[in-house]
Amino acid sequence: MALFNSKEPSQRQLRIAQEIKKIIASALERGEVRNPLILDNFVTITDVDVSPDLKYCTIYFMTLNGQNLGQIEDDLNAEAWGMKKIIASKLKLRYTPDLNFRMDTSFEEVDRIEKLLRDPKVAKDLENTEED
Repeated sequence: MALFNSKEPSQRQLRIAQEIKKIIASALERGEVRNPLILDNFVTITDVDVSPDLKYCTIYFMTLNGQNLGQIEDDLNAEAWGMKKIIASKLKLRYTPDLNFRMDTSFEEVDRIEKLLRDPKVAKDLENTEED
């Protein structure tokens, strides 16, 4: 989900993103957030993107049931300062990145594409191209 630039992320970006993912997932698992809606919805961190200058971080999440995503996104962003402090205490970086939580829509996109591929008209077209 590389959002920050078109180039591949550096090894350092990938390593820091993976560490941030572990730290946030662990904090959510241990209930280190104040908001009960977040705690009640089994939030899963699906991906983390870190900007090349390591000052910005986008964290993608999903919930188990896919409900309340908009509200949970707002609530997680409200908790971003506390999460940033947790990251700062565990990662020794010159700057702790600013955090931005976003709901992960890639699962919905996969479902949409699969439904399109199962459509009878599309299946017929696919059969015709395979015969060529």
